[in-house]
Amino acid sequence: MAEIKTTIPKGSWILVTGASGFVASHVIKEFLGRGYKIRGTVRDLNKYSWLAGDLFKEDADKGNLDIVQVPDLGAEHAFDVAVKGVSAIVHIATIGFDTNPNNVIPRVVAGTKSLLEAAMKEPSVQQFVYTSSIAAMISPKLEDTTRLTADTWNDEAVKQAWGPPPYEPSRAWPVYAASKTEAEKAVWEFVNEKHPKFTVNAVVPATVLGECLSKTHAELGHMWPKILYEGNPDAIAGVLAMPGPIQHDVKDCAILHVAAVLDPDVKNARLIGWGQSCTWNDIVAIMRKLCPDRKFIDEIPGLDKYKITADDKQSLAILKKWTGQDGWTSLEESITRHLPNIVKWYP
Repeated sequence: MAEIKTTIPKGSWILVTGASGFVASHVIKEFLGRGYKIRGTVRDLNKYSWLAGDLFKEDADKGNLDIVQVPDLGAEHAFDVAVKGVSAIVHIATIGFDTNPNNVIPRVVAGTKSLLEAAMKEPSVQQFVYTSSIAAMISPKLEDTTRLTADTWNDEAVKQAWGPPPYEPSRAWPVYAASKTEAEKAVWEFVNEKHPKFTVNAVVPATVLGECLSKTHAELGHMWPKILYEGNPDAIAGVLAMPGPIQHDVKDCAILHVAAVLDPDVKNARLIGWGQSCTWNDIVAIMRKLCPDRKFIDEIPGLDKYKITADDKQSLAILKKWTGQDGWTSLEESITRHLPNIVKWYP
């Protein structure tokens, strides 16, 4: 492919928050592979020492990767030091599931605003990317036929999240969805009010699946293919209580982040990361094909797929421009990339 003109030159420092996460690991890998330097934030340097000591050791040894500690992303001035000298910021860090909105939403919004304010004060910052979620657009139901666009917001989740106690387990999803909704809205409100000197974009992925670069990522709660592969009845029962996901491959997701930083034609965009709506039967069928000698759960009758669709034209054009790839990575390819390490780590 021809060399693509970029917003910042190779060798520039890029700040990636939440560097220990699944999506962040692939975003970091893509930028390092393209000649950029990464400063990653984690909550605990000791806990995540494997990033520089193992997963990205070669780059760390060469001085191309620096991991710094930001223990509380919601704290005032949390990122003031981390932003020094960076040309771009990719804000992936968030707070996990909690039933109490007071424990999550204000901190996620405050952390996002704090990072934006820090970026405003740092002359070197030219690009800012916020990692949102389909949860900021919708909490889908199986019968829902909504088409998601850049103007779609999950206001219903915000209402549900801030409802009165008790904060029962069923409140965890709307609280998470509300945190992503309110934080992304805060990004765009900041842009409209402060008119920053840097370009701002958002990546809005569906359920991210695909190759795990670390065993740590394979054990995350949303790594349902691992649960289906291992076959623990109790764990599988929890998975089957939910509809199958709308799969978005993690490598596609990483490319959207790369383009959101480096592509001079991408400005003020909400890039929807999409893929394939599927059932758990679809995932297990691919696993049977890949591991014909292994016993999996029987096909489950009556499963249905989400019917929502998305205006992903801009994202697909970006994927084509930056990789030459036509269309999203298929569910089969995502599972095919994911399974070898699962087989190796969990024989």
